[in-house]
Amino acid sequence: MPILESKNLNIYFGEKHVLKNVSLAVPEGSITAIIGPSGCGKSTFIRAINLMHDLTPNARVDGEIRYSGKNIYTRETNATELRSRIGMVFQKPNPFPTLSIFENVAFGPRLQGASRSELKEIVERSLKQAALWEEVKHRLNAPATELSGGQQQRLCIARALAVKPQVLLMDEPCSALDPIATGKIEDLIQELKGEYTIVIVTHNMQQAARVSDYTAFFYMGELIEFGETKQIFEKPRDDRTEAYITGRFG
Repeated sequence: MPILESKNLNIYFGEKHVLKNVSLAVPEGSITAIIGPSGCGKSTFIRAINLMHDLTPNARVDGEIRYSGKNIYTRETNATELRSRIGMVFQKPNPFPTLSIFENVAFGPRLQGASRSELKEIVERSLKQAALWEEVKHRLNAPATELSGGQQQRLCIARALAVKPQVLLMDEPCSALDPIATGKIEDLIQELKGEYTIVIVTHNMQQAARVSDYTAFFYMGELIEFGETKQIFEKPRDDRTEAYITGRFG
């Protein structure tokens, strides 16, 4: 059973039909890249997995998204609980600006009732998972805003991992970073492989080819093709996929 699965998913913003009948199954423990030109619905899709469109005026979601076999678009879904199981990392690093490095990571577990001793263990574990511990262990009480952009993004990943999610959604996590910081994030994604199911939106096709097991190509709000990354990049089945990958449009 896939850990995530959309079935005939349609998303509207007012009268605009942004996502059209998307059915996609994400295998557990895999890294799935979502590629496609700007405005094709990539970010709209992964934000729907985290119920973020509930916060958008005039947004309407039809169809299903199943997490561990259960449709999340029902009244019974607790959005806060779901977001602790399905973490999200955004395009631009967004640490809590008024909190320290330690308190950024401890924020979620503290809300879940973790004790002070547990918080210390959780923060250290999460920062190590995010490959940031050695760089910040002597200044955990410093403001998170003192970190570089790449460090802030890894801090946001640590913050997401601190509540022990099963799924990590990453919406162009390297687009605001320099090549060195991008390399560190890509290395981190590989290290997290298997322990988490990761879905990453990226405009960088080389990045998709490097880090992912599966790739989904979106175009004009539709899922055009989905398969193993090697197959998508070497033997795409749809002419539109091939045209995008070879740079003929996009």
